Amino acid sequence: MKEVNIESKLYVFKNFEELPNEATLLMQKAIKAREKAYAPYSKFYVGAALLLDNNEIVTSNNQENASYPSGLCAERTAIYYAGSQYPNAKVIRMAITAGSKNKQTTNPIPPCGACRQVIAEYEIKQNTPIEIYFMGEIGKIVKSNSLANLLPLMFDKSVL
Repeated sequence: MKEVNIESKLYVFKNFEELPNEATLLMQKAIKAREKAYAPYSKFYVGAALLLDNNEIVTSNNQENASYPSGLCAERTAIYYAGSQYPNAKVIRMAITAGSKNKQTTNPIPPCGACRQVIAEYEIKQNTPIEIYFMGEIGKIVKSNSLANLLPLMFDKSVL
C-alpha cells in the first residue's frame, strides 16, 4: 500500500477591504443576485456572478421547486447561461455568496458537489482555470485559483 497526500491551496481574506477590486465588484454583483433568489422552501439564498473573457458579467441565483431535484443552484444557472449565450467565452472568475433566512451565515460556503462537477467541466473545456471566490453573508472570503483545489480528484471525459 502507498499513501498519497492531496493538497489544496486556498486564500482567505478577512473581509471586503482585503479583496482585490475586481473580486469586490464581482462579489457585490453576486450579493445583489442572491437577494433575488427563489428559495421559499429551504430559505437558503445563493447568488453567483461570473466574469467572462469578453468582459461580460453573468449573474444568477438559486431557483427552487417544491419537487426539490427540479431546482437549480446559482453556480450552475450562471455557468449554463454563460455557455448558452457566450459559447466561445471563457469564465475567468466566479464569485459566490450564500445566506439563510433562518440564521446569518458567517462562514464561507463553497459550491456543492454537483456545482463543482459542472465548474470542472467548463474549466477543462476552456483549458483555463477559473478563479473562485466564495463567502457567506458576512465575514471571511475564500479564493481558489482553480476548481481543482476544491475537487482534486475530478471525474472528466478522459475516463469515458
